[in-house]
Amino acid sequence: MREEHEEELEVLQSIYEGDPSFTMINNTTFQYKYGETGDNKSFLVEITWGPDYPDAVPTVSLDLFYNKHIVPTVKEKILSGLQEQAKINLGMSMTFTLFEWLKEAKDELLEEQPSEVSITTTTSELSTDIAHMTVDEQAEPKREKKEQLTKAQKRRMWDRQNAAGERARGYNWVDIIKHLSQTGPSTKNDG
Repeated sequence: MREEHEEELEVLQSIYEGDPSFTMINNTTFQYKYGETGDNKSFLVEITWGPDYPDAVPTVSLDLFYNKHIVPTVKEKILSGLQEQAKINLGMSMTFTLFEWLKEAKDELLEEQPSEVSITTTTSELSTDIAHMTVDEQAEPKREKKEQLTKAQKRRMWDRQNAAGERARGYNWVDIIKHLSQTGPSTKNDG
Protein backbone atom coordinates (compact mmCIF):
# COMPACT_ATOMS: atom_id res chain seq x y z
CA MET A 1 0.00 0.00 0.00
CA ARG A 2 1.25 3.44 -0.85
CA GLU A 3 2.30 5.87 1.86
CA GLU A 4 -0.42 8.37 0.86
CA HIS A 5 -3.04 5.62 1.22
CA GLU A 6 -1.81 4.70 4.70
CA GLU A 7 -1.83 8.33 5.86
CA GLU A 8 -5.32 9.02 4.52
CA LEU A 9 -6.58 5.75 5.98
CA GLU A 10 -5.37 6.80 9.46
CA VAL A 11 -6.95 10.24 9.06
CA LEU A 12 -10.31 8.80 7.97
CA GLN A 13 -10.34 6.34 10.85
CA SER A 14 -9.62 9.08 13.39
CA ILE A 15 -12.17 11.54 11.91
CA TYR A 16 -15.02 9.06 11.53
CA GLU A 17 -14.35 7.02 14.68
CA GLY A 18 -17.74 6.42 16.29
CA ASP A 19 -19.69 7.79 13.30
CA PRO A 20 -22.36 5.15 12.48
CA SER A 21 -22.82 6.58 8.97
CA PHE A 22 -19.22 5.75 7.98
CA THR A 23 -18.21 2.20 7.04
CA MET A 24 -14.77 1.00 6.04
CA ILE A 25 -15.27 -2.05 3.78
CA ASN A 26 -11.52 -2.65 3.37
CA ASN A 27 -8.35 -0.53 3.21
CA THR A 28 -9.38 1.06 -0.10
CA THR A 29 -13.22 1.05 -0.05
CA PHE A 30 -15.35 3.33 2.11
CA GLN A 31 -19.07 3.98 2.42
CA TYR A 32 -20.98 6.88 3.91
CA LYS A 33 -24.74 6.96 4.50
CA TYR A 34 -26.59 10.25 4.19
CA GLY A 35 -30.01 10.69 5.82
CA GLU A 36 -32.01 8.48 8.17
CA THR A 37 -32.63 4.80 7.43
CA GLY A 38 -36.09 4.41 5.91
CA ASP A 39 -36.18 8.00 4.63
CA ASN A 40 -36.76 8.15 0.87
CA LYS A 41 -34.04 10.78 0.54
CA SER A 42 -31.34 8.73 2.31
CA PHE A 43 -28.61 7.11 0.23
CA LEU A 44 -25.26 5.35 0.49
CA VAL A 45 -22.11 6.41 -1.39
CA GLU A 46 -19.16 4.08 -1.92
CA ILE A 47 -15.68 5.39 -2.77
CA THR A 48 -12.95 2.98 -3.87
CA TRP A 49 -9.34 4.00 -4.33
CA GLY A 50 -7.51 2.71 -7.37
CA PRO A 51 -3.76 1.92 -7.35
CA ASP A 52 -2.95 5.43 -8.67
CA TYR A 53 -5.15 7.30 -6.16
CA PRO A 54 -4.91 10.25 -5.28
CA ASP A 55 -3.34 11.08 -8.66
CA ALA A 56 -6.34 9.38 -10.31
CA VAL A 57 -10.03 9.90 -9.58
CA PRO A 58 -11.39 7.23 -7.19
CA THR A 59 -14.31 5.03 -8.24
CA VAL A 60 -17.55 6.44 -6.88
CA SER A 61 -20.58 4.17 -6.81
CA LEU A 62 -24.26 4.45 -5.93
CA ASP A 63 -25.02 0.96 -7.31
CA LEU A 64 -25.81 -0.48 -3.89
CA PHE A 65 -28.99 -2.28 -2.89
CA TYR A 66 -29.66 0.39 -0.25
CA ASN A 67 -30.06 2.96 -3.09
CA LYS A 68 -32.78 1.07 -4.98
CA HIS A 69 -35.29 3.86 -4.26
CA ILE A 70 -33.13 6.70 -5.63
CA VAL A 71 -34.35 8.09 -8.97
CA PRO A 72 -31.82 7.60 -11.84
CA THR A 73 -31.62 11.35 -12.58
CA VAL A 74 -30.72 12.04 -8.94
CA LYS A 75 -28.06 9.28 -8.97
CA GLU A 76 -26.55 10.81 -12.11
CA LYS A 77 -26.57 14.28 -10.54
CA ILE A 78 -24.78 13.01 -7.39
CA LEU A 79 -22.20 11.04 -9.38
CA SER A 80 -21.40 13.88 -11.77
CA GLY A 81 -21.03 16.32 -8.85
CA LEU A 82 -18.65 13.94 -7.06
CA GLN A 83 -16.64 13.36 -10.26
CA GLU A 84 -16.29 17.12 -10.72
CA GLN A 85 -15.10 17.55 -7.10
CA ALA A 86 -12.66 14.64 -7.51
CA LYS A 87 -11.11 16.25 -10.60
CA ILE A 88 -10.67 19.53 -8.71
CA ASN A 89 -8.88 17.69 -5.86
CA LEU A 90 -6.60 15.47 -8.01
CA GLY A 91 -3.23 14.86 -6.37
CA MET A 92 -4.62 15.40 -2.85
CA SER A 93 -6.27 13.04 -0.36
CA MET A 94 -9.91 13.63 -1.23
CA THR A 95 -12.15 10.98 0.35
CA PHE A 96 -13.00 13.17 3.36
CA THR A 97 -13.45 16.19 1.06
CA LEU A 98 -15.87 14.28 -1.18
CA PHE A 99 -17.94 12.98 1.74
CA GLU A 100 -18.11 16.47 3.29
CA TRP A 101 -18.94 18.18 -0.03
CA LEU A 102 -21.82 15.75 -0.45
CA LYS A 103 -23.11 16.60 3.06
CA GLU A 104 -23.22 20.28 2.03
CA ALA A 105 -24.72 19.73 -1.46
CA LYS A 106 -27.10 16.91 -0.47
CA ASP A 107 -30.31 18.98 -0.29
CA GLU A 108 -29.66 20.63 -3.66
CA LEU A 109 -28.81 17.30 -5.32
CA LEU A 110 -31.93 15.59 -3.93
CA GLU A 111 -34.42 18.20 -5.17
CA GLU A 112 -35.79 15.84 -7.83
CA GLN A 113 -35.99 12.88 -5.41
CA PRO A 114 -39.60 12.35 -4.23
CA SER A 115 -40.00 12.45 -0.44
CA GLU A 116 -42.27 9.42 -0.46
CA VAL A 117 -42.27 6.24 -2.49
CA SER A 118 -44.50 6.72 -5.53
CA ILE A 119 -47.47 4.36 -5.75
CA THR A 120 -48.28 3.32 -9.29
CA THR A 121 -51.88 2.24 -8.58
CA THR A 122 -54.36 5.10 -8.79
CA THR A 123 -57.06 5.60 -6.18
CA SER A 124 -59.85 4.83 -8.66
CA GLU A 125 -58.27 1.43 -9.38
CA LEU A 126 -58.03 0.77 -5.64
CA SER A 127 -61.66 1.68 -4.98
CA THR A 128 -62.88 -0.63 -7.77
CA ASP A 129 -60.68 -3.45 -6.44
CA ILE A 130 -62.08 -2.95 -2.93
CA ALA A 131 -65.65 -2.86 -4.25
CA HIS A 132 -65.16 -6.31 -5.82
CA MET A 133 -63.86 -7.85 -2.61
CA THR A 134 -66.23 -9.66 -0.29
CA VAL A 135 -66.79 -8.38 3.23
CA ASP A 136 -64.57 -11.14 4.69
CA GLU A 137 -61.66 -10.25 2.37
CA GLN A 138 -61.89 -6.57 3.32
CA ALA A 139 -61.86 -7.27 7.07
CA GLU A 140 -58.42 -8.79 7.59
CA PRO A 141 -56.02 -10.97 5.62
CA LYS A 142 -55.94 -14.56 6.85
CA ARG A 143 -52.80 -15.66 8.59
CA GLU A 144 -51.46 -19.14 8.25
CA LYS A 145 -51.15 -20.95 11.54
CA LYS A 146 -47.78 -22.41 12.34
CA GLU A 147 -47.77 -26.04 13.27
CA GLN A 148 -47.40 -26.35 17.05
CA LEU A 149 -45.38 -29.32 18.26
CA THR A 150 -45.50 -30.72 21.75
CA LYS A 151 -42.31 -31.01 23.79
CA ALA A 152 -42.28 -34.78 23.23
CA GLN A 153 -42.61 -34.32 19.45
CA LYS A 154 -39.78 -31.77 19.43
CA ARG A 155 -37.61 -34.08 21.55
CA ARG A 156 -38.22 -37.03 19.19
CA MET A 157 -37.41 -34.87 16.18
CA TRP A 158 -34.22 -33.64 17.88
CA ASP A 159 -33.16 -37.21 18.76
CA ARG A 160 -33.47 -38.25 15.11
CA GLN A 161 -31.09 -35.49 13.95
CA ASN A 162 -27.38 -34.93 14.37
CA ALA A 163 -25.80 -31.68 15.64
CA ALA A 164 -26.09 -30.04 12.21
CA GLY A 165 -29.85 -30.67 12.10
CA GLU A 166 -29.52 -33.44 9.51
CA ARG A 167 -30.85 -36.95 9.81
CA ALA A 168 -28.41 -39.81 10.10
CA ARG A 169 -27.31 -41.51 6.90
CA GLY A 170 -29.66 -44.35 6.01
CA TYR A 171 -32.53 -43.25 8.27
CA ASN A 172 -35.01 -44.15 5.52
CA TRP A 173 -33.36 -47.28 4.16
CA VAL A 174 -35.45 -50.43 3.92
CA ASP A 175 -34.27 -53.58 5.69
CA ILE A 176 -34.62 -56.06 2.80
CA ILE A 177 -34.56 -59.19 4.97
CA LYS A 178 -37.28 -57.82 7.24
CA HIS A 179 -39.30 -56.67 4.24
CA LEU A 180 -39.10 -60.08 2.52
CA SER A 181 -40.01 -61.92 5.74
CA GLN A 182 -43.15 -59.79 6.02
CA THR A 183 -44.21 -60.27 2.40
CA GLY A 184 -43.72 -64.03 2.48
CA PRO A 185 -42.35 -66.37 -0.16
CA SER A 186 -43.16 -65.86 -3.79
CA THR A 187 -46.17 -67.97 -4.89
CA LYS A 188 -45.41 -67.64 -8.53
CA ASN A 189 -44.80 -70.98 -10.26
CA ASP A 190 -42.27 -71.15 -13.03
CA GLY A 191 -43.34 -73.66 -15.32
